[in-house]
Amino acid sequence: MRKIIICVLLVFGFTLLGYGKIKVVTSYRYIADITQRIGGDLVSVTALAKGNRNPHFITPKPSFIAKLRKAHLLIINGGQLEIGWLPPVMQQANNPKINTGSSGFLSLMELVKPIDVHLDVSRAHGDVHPEGNPHIQLDPYNIPIFARAVKDKLCRLDPDNCRVYMDNYDVFNNKWKKKIEEWEKLLIRVKDIKVVEYHKLYDYLFHRYHIESLGTLEPLPGIPPTSRHVADIIELIKKHNIRLIFQDVYHSAKTARFVANKTGAKVVIIPHDVGAVKEAADIFSLFDEIARRLTD
Repeated sequence: MRKIIICVLLVFGFTLLGYGKIKVVTSYRYIADITQRIGGDLVSVTALAKGNRNPHFITPKPSFIAKLRKAHLLIINGGQLEIGWLPPVMQQANNPKINTGSSGFLSLMELVKPIDVHLDVSRAHGDVHPEGNPHIQLDPYNIPIFARAVKDKLCRLDPDNCRVYMDNYDVFNNKWKKKIEEWEKLLIRVKDIKVVEYHKLYDYLFHRYHIESLGTLEPLPGIPPTSRHVADIIELIKKHNIRLIFQDVYHSAKTARFVANKTGAKVVIIPHDVGAVKEAADIFSLFDEIARRLTD
């Protein structure tokens, strides 16, 4: 009897190891939210970066190494957005399952057509991403593409539960389609408007909804505003009667407010990720909040 009990416990233990939750680590919170919705109770999802931080410059923590070491799947934004902080952590984690090109690795940038691709890049251009603008999450039409890729990846890693992932994806996709219709009814109000932004963060949103960005408060990507450049932007805003200045949550809004005071333009703080502002608690409310702030 004792031998039978031991055998049962061993089999049960192996079953738990074989069919436990898939441990997924994501670079950013928007990816984590999508993944959790597709994986449901079958996955354990952790985002490394907080939603209100500059996605280019995340401070690595020892806990990142431990999380990556245990991960079965790593999903990143890609387009070199994580290049300043993630590769050293991955190297220290030493987990071959999630290395670039492995079955446990997914880069979302590879799934969509990038904008602002630069063939000839040097430091003279500022912090430019040669693969294109990496802020791909701000086109709502990209989100179902990411969700489908997550579904496909989970199905390959866990084929026994593929039907669950497929069903979760269908629920997500159907709800997303309805929300896009709502957002488009609102955002038609800002079609063809001209704006200025602090950093080239919102260009996928602009491209989708025909918003024209005429300049940035940064003289070059990643370079803080200078007095001369700010003066040029003030003249630009006056010349084109620009009414909105797009400001992110992680750069100081001091320059934007100064320019607004000189021109009469309005500063709008637009969240870029889940958790960037308290109202953007998930991927759906992120775009709800973007649409609301743009049309208030």
